[in-house]
Amino acid sequence: MNRKFIIHNIKIPLDSRREDGYELAAMDKARRIISKSPFFSGMGKANLGIFKRSVDARDKNAIKLVFSVFFGYSDEFCAANTMDAERLSAICSKENIVVSSDDGFKIPEFSGNKRPIVCGFGPCGMFAALILARSGACPIVLERGADADERVKIVGKYWKSGELSEQTNVQFGEGGAGTFSDGKLMTRINDPLCSYVLEVMAKHGADADILVNAKPHVGTDKLRNIVKSIRNEIISLGGEVYFNCALTSLELSGNGKSVKIGINGERASLETDALFLAVGHSARDTFAMLAKSGVEMCAKPFSVGVRIEHLQKNIDSALYGKFASHKALSRGEYALSCRIGERAAYTFCMCPGGTVVASASEKESIVTNGMSYSARDGLNANSAVAVSVSVEDFGNNPFAAMEFQANIEKTAYKAAGSDGSAPIQTVGGFFGKTNGEPTEVVPTYTGKTKITPMTDVFPYFVTDTLLAGLRNFNGKIQGFACDSAVLTAPETRTSSPVKLPRGEDRRAIGAPCIYTCGEGAGYAGGITSAAVDGIRSALAFLGV
Repeated sequence: MNRKFIIHNIKIPLDSRREDGYELAAMDKARRIISKSPFFSGMGKANLGIFKRSVDARDKNAIKLVFSVFFGYSDEFCAANTMDAERLSAICSKENIVVSSDDGFKIPEFSGNKRPIVCGFGPCGMFAALILARSGACPIVLERGADADERVKIVGKYWKSGELSEQTNVQFGEGGAGTFSDGKLMTRINDPLCSYVLEVMAKHGADADILVNAKPHVGTDKLRNIVKSIRNEIISLGGEVYFNCALTSLELSGNGKSVKIGINGERASLETDALFLAVGHSARDTFAMLAKSGVEMCAKPFSVGVRIEHLQKNIDSALYGKFASHKALSRGEYALSCRIGERAAYTFCMCPGGTVVASASEKESIVTNGMSYSARDGLNANSAVAVSVSVEDFGNNPFAAMEFQANIEKTAYKAAGSDGSAPIQTVGGFFGKTNGEPTEVVPTYTGKTKITPMTDVFPYFVTDTLLAGLRNFNGKIQGFACDSAVLTAPETRTSSPVKLPRGEDRRAIGAPCIYTCGEGAGYAGGITSAAVDGIRSALAFLGV
């Protein structure tokens, strides 16, 4: 099929007496819409399928499943029934049908002399390396952390004993920080390559549902195997992937057209004319090295805050009402935001049925994050509640920005007793209504915890904005700021605090052999957007 048409916004009421057949009902409705069009009804029988699926729960008493249905015709039929593009567009507009191309994109063949090097094997570096490998470039990939299997063991040991590896942890290792997350693939960017990312994920082991769900997720348990499968494809195409290899030095030459890099403290010797920096948002030592080596860098806004936990059943009830246990509905998710004066408070990285995880990458520090397994069957829901931090808060200095993050993380460590415990407090305790002891909601944090006032962890502007944000969110989701909800601090790695400026060609300013990309460079936020940025950077190198 090379010509695809899409009918959006097909709504099917959620009837509690009927828990299957919704997709068939959506396609039946699509067929009726098609039959009303003189043009399409005269083209014969079309191939139909579900393009996207979402839930409209704005009215809890009348929840609807919302579908986009595609239909199309064979290559032979389209060749025999060509139509002027302008006329076809007019027909589709009249019938509220969107015409879409199913052509995809082509990866050009690599024609360079030196193999490109990719530093970082998170989503950005992984997809950049995959495109380069598919082009025949045989990339060399360097990842400071361990492979997925070894990484799971090392992180598990940290969660159990508190023994932290500063090279392999929740932030560093195969798959990047996203490997220990919900594996959420939803993104706000509107780039056709998002579909390509989903297709690659599905090819390498993700459930096919990610191709149609409006809020696709994989789950950390499945994501670990997917990243290994993508790595194996890169290797099968001539690429090389090396773990436990940290980028520690960089020497530019030829007006920035070539670069030598050093690994694990050794003298710079590995040379290339295309270095992809996909180092992630937590590589503070790498950022310091890059600045000393002449790579341009600036501060950027980011956010800090807490993880909040509720009982998942309460979130489901608040969002879905009487339909809370309906089999056609996934576990309840939310995304909330508000303005508090000059700042924003918002929820981020919501993990239904998930776990709050210890995520530090430096000793004597506490960092939290959230993850879910693919089943999302845990008792608690969790998400970050974050407060915006502007560049003015730390003097518009990238190193002051990193220090701002680090100070909160070290303060949290000390405030909770300097034994590796994470500070926790109930919302009731945060509001001064209770003693802060968990009651209904049992914290899921993967390490030790200690009841600690949030005011001992954060600057006053953060706690003040958190308080105001929780009040606001309670008006949007009943019970969001209930006394029993548990806060775990701090969530500081929401995004990179620095940016590595680049031109329209995606090359670093003053260093045309370097492509700065992904979350660490300040150009993405989340698995899918980071993957897309890696793809775009690889294609730019290949001349697309």
